[in-house]
Amino acid sequence: MTAPRTVTRRAPGKLFVVGEYAVMEPGHAAVLVAVDRHVSVTVSASDGPDVVIGSDLVPGTVRLRRSDAGLVGLDDGYPVPTHLSHVVAAIDEVDGLLAERGLRAPPLQLSITSRLHSEGTKLGLGSSGAVTVATVSAVAAFCGIEVPDETRFRLALLATARHGTGSSGGDLAASVWGGWIAYRSPDRAAVLDMAERIGVAETIRAPWPGFRLRRLPPPRGLTLHVGWTGRPASTDSLAGRLGSDWWGSTSQRRFTDRSDECVSAAIRALEQGEDRELAYRVRCARELLADLDDEAGLGVFTPGLAALCEAAEAVGAAAKPSGAGGGDCGIALLDAWAARETTRMRDGWTAAGVLPLPVHVQPATGGTR
Repeated sequence: MTAPRTVTRRAPGKLFVVGEYAVMEPGHAAVLVAVDRHVSVTVSASDGPDVVIGSDLVPGTVRLRRSDAGLVGLDDGYPVPTHLSHVVAAIDEVDGLLAERGLRAPPLQLSITSRLHSEGTKLGLGSSGAVTVATVSAVAAFCGIEVPDETRFRLALLATARHGTGSSGGDLAASVWGGWIAYRSPDRAAVLDMAERIGVAETIRAPWPGFRLRRLPPPRGLTLHVGWTGRPASTDSLAGRLGSDWWGSTSQRRFTDRSDECVSAAIRALEQGEDRELAYRVRCARELLADLDDEAGLGVFTPGLAALCEAAEAVGAAAKPSGAGGGDCGIALLDAWAARETTRMRDGWTAAGVLPLPVHVQPATGGTR
């Protein structure tokens, strides 16, 4: 099969509904939703270096060459720029799959466009996960490789995990499958070990310990609203404040048990169309995050996120930070027909310096699961 000369693929961003922090532990659960803002990656042939990458977020291009250790700087092997680390990891993963199939990776030129940023500042909608998924999809398609949904997810997670096993992969799953999903995180260390022992091709076909995913129906009568605090946050930085003593402790087990109970109840509520129960579980998730914040001093609830929740709850919405907190976005679920309350909530957000984002749920894509 002849590979096309130009390929464009895009992947949506994500929001956590319930299950943050707990889902970082393998086998634990979260509910996520994909949003209709995307990262787009266009791949075409390169007449020069092995890989040339350009992005609308930074001026100029980055020129790379392939080496035994993966992609490095063209001229003297200088490190890959930090802002492109997820893109380069995704290319390396597809390159590895090609090599195992006896195929040579062609020279590539990538152009990246993000709607998950505002004037260069990330919105907290999972831009790193989305660009990883979009890069895997576009590079694989350009090279003539068929990548079904689960293969895309697995390649993207391998690429992410090679930089560190802290990320749950929930953002990748939302970017791949779209819509509302229930997700349990795989054991990333075990998956990396598997890849080292049996290779990428076999690993993406093998069972992954802890991993589970299924699609969920949307709420019947609730609309998802999103507010941005204007303050970017780092999940790795916030999670790192928990410290090694917390992971594996009684406090951590208590938190994950309570979170799993909340997530399971939220999944049942979605599947049974019980909007009131779903709203209750979103509030329970907010309380869990608040308790964790008080215990560990993470700084999850910034003044902006606290104001977002207060303004939403004042009109009857169920609200919470989405993701690690510390800035970025919060969500609110409100009766779809409550126009007056919606206006009051958004006015309250604006008055508190929180920007209502014009985003909606990205419908589920691809095959069923």
